[in-house]
Amino acid sequence: MEEEEKGRVCVTGGTGFVGSWLIKRLLEDGYIVNTTIRSSSTPADRKHISYLTDLPGATERLQIFNADLSKPESFAPAVEGCIGVFHVAHPIDFEGRETEEAQIKKSVDGTIGILQACLNSKTVRRVVYTSSAATVIHTDKDLDVVDENIWSDVDYIRKNLSHFRFATYSITKVLTEKAALDFGEKSGLDLVSIIPTWVHGPFLCPFLPGSVLPSMSLIFGNQEHYSSLLRICFVHTDDLARAHIFLFENPEAKGRYICSAVEMTIDKLAECLSAKYPEYPIPTVDSLKGITGFRSVGVSSKKLLDLGFNYNYGIEEMFDDAIKCCKEKGFL
Repeated sequence: MEEEEKGRVCVTGGTGFVGSWLIKRLLEDGYIVNTTIRSSSTPADRKHISYLTDLPGATERLQIFNADLSKPESFAPAVEGCIGVFHVAHPIDFEGRETEEAQIKKSVDGTIGILQACLNSKTVRRVVYTSSAATVIHTDKDLDVVDENIWSDVDYIRKNLSHFRFATYSITKVLTEKAALDFGEKSGLDLVSIIPTWVHGPFLCPFLPGSVLPSMSLIFGNQEHYSSLLRICFVHTDDLARAHIFLFENPEAKGRYICSAVEMTIDKLAECLSAKYPEYPIPTVDSLKGITGFRSVGVSSKKLLDLGFNYNYGIEEMFDDAIKCCKEKGFL
């Protein structure tokens, strides 16, 4: 059977925006999927994850495990017998409930524990680690476009960006990706990292994903998020899932890969949205002139494209699919 030929893989953080769509794609491609979630196995919790268990193929080929980054050893049962692991899970705490030190420790220790379980399994052929554009865009270098050779500077983030809600997340991502790549190099574990920019588009989860909310802010009228859109790079949910699988399956893949399809400014985005969706009160370009905030550098996907990957979706498809999901789930 096809699924037996494809083999078993593990996706950590399966209830999240990226993880759940990746599971959907892997099942469609014929993989057997183990995934980890933080919640317990009570009937009430099982109902909350029906968006995973109801996926086509899930009954036969999806197995759900309880695991937590605070307990790295808890991932070993989910990794056992897998040929590949997609490590998507990451602690998110934009409210500042935990200290920066605690978040770093949880993320790094949890990741190293997962990678050690991959080594111990003797079956895992490759790990794909889901990083973030936050690991490449925060630097004091005078660059308009960055690639995989650039690393965000943790000291620069602490000194200049500490007032932004994503500062600790960015620092944690940098240190975790570096630790993962270092572990892979020293242990001989085949590890590739994927670096997505702002993920936008359809979602399976019943909550509004953290990156979709700001992306939709011109439509929702959430002015507090406009500052995130001054200059922004997007990738469609499905393209990101496809890129994960592409990097897992491609024997030539090595190191880091930026995954980004479209770059926009807030002016261009407002013009595009007002033309495509006149039914929504999109702010005018003139009304956005006073917006200030973090203006990202551009990023290059050349390395991923040179390997043979192609993006299927542009900005219109991202918003069409996101709007459809928001309507279906009652957010719009």
